[in-house]
Amino acid sequence: MSRVRVHNFSVSLDGFATGEGQSLDEPFGHAGGRLHEWFFETQIFREMLGKKGGSMGVDNAVARTWNEGIGAEIMGRNKFGHQRGPWENHDWTGWWGPNPPFHTPVFVLTHHPRPSVEMEGGTTFHFIDATPEEALRQAREAAGDLDVRIGGGPSTVRQFLAADLIDHMHIAVVPIILGRGERLWDGLEGLEKRFRIESVTTPSGVTHMTFTRR
Repeated sequence: MSRVRVHNFSVSLDGFATGEGQSLDEPFGHAGGRLHEWFFETQIFREMLGKKGGSMGVDNAVARTWNEGIGAEIMGRNKFGHQRGPWENHDWTGWWGPNPPFHTPVFVLTHHPRPSVEMEGGTTFHFIDATPEEALRQAREAAGDLDVRIGGGPSTVRQFLAADLIDHMHIAVVPIILGRGERLWDGLEGLEKRFRIESVTTPSGVTHMTFTRR
């Protein structure tokens, strides 16, 4: 059976995976880009933007695995956009422009389903009101023999961890203190018993932790 994976998921030293006060201009709230500066410096990130250069060390090597063997993604609504409640309109198609980086079906969890949106490059956003188990069933059907990525945000990853549905997870612990926002680990006491955990710290100051199901 295909695996369920999390990649390049950044958290602060105090466990926050996003800041407070998400808006159109600040997708990560008051955290800004601080959680992801390590990623912005990598070759793979610049490659995704159609640019050359970037670091080629451990940060890049770890980050580069995010898309290998992925056939579908599941994300929460707050990763897709800043709107809350019923959709004001259907013009919003995500933070990523006309050609999002996913290039697979993407299942957006929302209590307010809307028609699917087909984008350039093979990405199609499907908006579903479903439990983690049902969302995973649909994503696996779309992915075929490939793996399913849980893209975030923190509440979505936390729900899939609570349901014991994640097989592999890469967490990047960033040396900053956010103090407020949305935490990843709340309610997951004893999680470490389910996984083999390895970590490596890079010159950027980030500790990359990998969790692999026992």
